[in-house]
Amino acid sequence: MSAVEIHPVPGLPEVRPGDDLAALITRAAPELADGDILVVTSKIVSKAEGRVRRDDDRTRAIAEETQRVVARRGDTVISQTRHGFVMAAAGVDASNTEPGTVLLLPDDPDASARRIRAGLAAKAGVILSDTFGRPWRNGLTDVAIGAAGVRPFADFRGMSDGYGNPLVATLTALVDEIAAAAELVKGKLDGVPVAIVRGLSHLVTDEDGPGVRPLVRPADEDMFRYGSADVLFARRTIREFSAEPVDPAAVTRAVRAAISAPAPHHTTPWRFVLLETASTREKLLDAMLAAWVRDLRATGFTEESIARRVRRGDVLRRAPYLAVPCLVMDGSHTYPDDRRNAAEREMFVVAMGAGVQNFLVHLAVEGLGSAWVSSTMFCRDVVREVLDLPETWDPMGTVAIGHPTAPPPDRPPRHPTDFILTR
Repeated sequence: MSAVEIHPVPGLPEVRPGDDLAALITRAAPELADGDILVVTSKIVSKAEGRVRRDDDRTRAIAEETQRVVARRGDTVISQTRHGFVMAAAGVDASNTEPGTVLLLPDDPDASARRIRAGLAAKAGVILSDTFGRPWRNGLTDVAIGAAGVRPFADFRGMSDGYGNPLVATLTALVDEIAAAAELVKGKLDGVPVAIVRGLSHLVTDEDGPGVRPLVRPADEDMFRYGSADVLFARRTIREFSAEPVDPAAVTRAVRAAISAPAPHHTTPWRFVLLETASTREKLLDAMLAAWVRDLRATGFTEESIARRVRRGDVLRRAPYLAVPCLVMDGSHTYPDDRRNAAEREMFVVAMGAGVQNFLVHLAVEGLGSAWVSSTMFCRDVVREVLDLPETWDPMGTVAIGHPTAPPPDRPPRHPTDFILTR
């Protein structure tokens, strides 16, 4: 193992929009050699690319740069950006920039790294770095948000350690380690945004490579996708799904969350029928459609109105997976009067609603979209017949499940005071 050297690159001028970073760095670091790795603070890349916004309040910029709020406490927001990075304030920074301005992350940090590399005379690797906090650890560290010409990680999975133990999950983020090491000579207050790392030429590649994209954890592997304060708001009605299949194990975990809801008399009134085969889904939806149309015609709706109402149920056909939550009244009490019997059923229906809400929220935590369609309740007999369910099972709607094709649109804000009556 050869020694690793890290050298600061002082003397860079204040970067302005439109500046050629590769030319500026080449003039400031003529010693840059083949096999070196150049670590560039993303802030100067943002400045060169015009990702500077004039705004005294960065709140608006954070909202615009946020694809998903992961957690929020007071004014602190942990966001996922469209790049897939999970970081404070969506990477919007008010430091090291003129008063009254904020810096946004580069649009495509990997592409930015490739452009810088292409402009260098030396055959060097390039890493763009930014500062991240880390869950359960105090203190900040730099990580790579873009890379070109550098192996992003070392994969030891399938190998064995010195004792013969198999390595199952060992994936070392090389570009993050290099970014953090380079920050030791750049510093936060020294005005040195670039460093040269020497001695790691075996990590420099001829091709630009995949960048940092392989290091962004996919949603279905993220065990901590939402902060506790935001998990309820993660549930949104999704009506457009991709063709990507749904993992049945994820739905089963959502059922586990559903049956943790409160219920009267220590009962368990929830049952979930999971429709995993396309033929079963199609058979059920065709039967329900016929039943809905018969009911609507019998009620006097026009054909135009019927067609419009039927289209609302199309979301069920577009979903690659369906679930039918059912209510069972096992353990309910029977009273001699209708008033108390009606209240008894209402208690169970409320418990069912709590279970369905838990189910929908957990699907969102799993990275799945969902839409609850209640019209199944208008043809319970048909649903029971097609799915061969006991007479005591009452279908309480159908849940469309799948991977969203796009984030849901923003909805108008709801203020809690509009829904509160205080006495």
